[in-house]
Amino acid sequence: MIKFSALSAELISESSTKTLGSRARAFLALTKPRVVSLIVFTAVIGMLLATPGMVPLRILFAATLGIALVAGAAAAVNCLVEQKIDARMRRTSWRPLPRGELTPMQTVVFAGAIGGFGLWVLTHYVNALTMWLTLATFVGYAIVYTLILKPLTPQNIVIGGASGAMPPVLGWAAVTGEVTTEALLLFLIIFAWTPPHFWSLALYRTEDYAKAGVPMLPVTHGQGYTRLQVLLYTLILFGVSLLPYAVRMSGWPYLAAAVVLGLVYIGYAVRIYAVYSDRLARSCFRYSIVYLAALFAALLVDHYLAF
Repeated sequence: MIKFSALSAELISESSTKTLGSRARAFLALTKPRVVSLIVFTAVIGMLLATPGMVPLRILFAATLGIALVAGAAAAVNCLVEQKIDARMRRTSWRPLPRGELTPMQTVVFAGAIGGFGLWVLTHYVNALTMWLTLATFVGYAIVYTLILKPLTPQNIVIGGASGAMPPVLGWAAVTGEVTTEALLLFLIIFAWTPPHFWSLALYRTEDYAKAGVPMLPVTHGQGYTRLQVLLYTLILFGVSLLPYAVRMSGWPYLAAAVVLGLVYIGYAVRIYAVYSDRLARSCFRYSIVYLAALFAALLVDHYLAF
């Protein structure tokens, strides 16, 4: 009897551990960790570029934590609002809300808790400007983009891209307490990068978006028009990526990297326009992530080489 009770207790304990683990993974999935990691990366680059010396560790840690938490909260709200859309799309049907792993109330409490804590950290350990800019970014993504723009206009990515382009500005403001021309150039690079990045994804997920009733550009205007827009915005991005060198924010090492990375991206865009395939669009989407990370890394390397 004692052995049976001990075995039962062990099984219950193991089951509880598995339940807690799966619940934790579900909450983590709500924050879209891969997206947040790119947000944090560009925010940290913004911090490091804002000063010729080292960023104080307290500011670096607090700003990174605060921005990551608020970004995770915005992603959770996005998942909450779009749970019915996510359930219809193969790409997103695995998320916790469509699968019933979490309830809407749990999502609201979770988003409020991590978002509120993130704003508190930014207020008390960074500065008020960074907190307000981060809050505005949250509203722009979770409310303006998710609730208003995405279901109403095929230009949702272009207009809503302003929120996604804010992380380096947040990082810059965290260190300097202001928003300068250099910070706005970093914003402009991501703003120009967003349309070709997302539209290359939308091209090979057109059926998914159509099924979900989301008016993405290839759904409303067709693939041919979208392919042209990918090419045009990639050319715009190439020009914008050269501006840091033009205003003497960076030197030759960055310029060389920007030209090489940009020409490869243009090569993808030209092929998408001329000889489209879903496989090519998927490769272009993946390269766009590598492109942005490498471009910002080149800015950072160039920055420290100058000093």
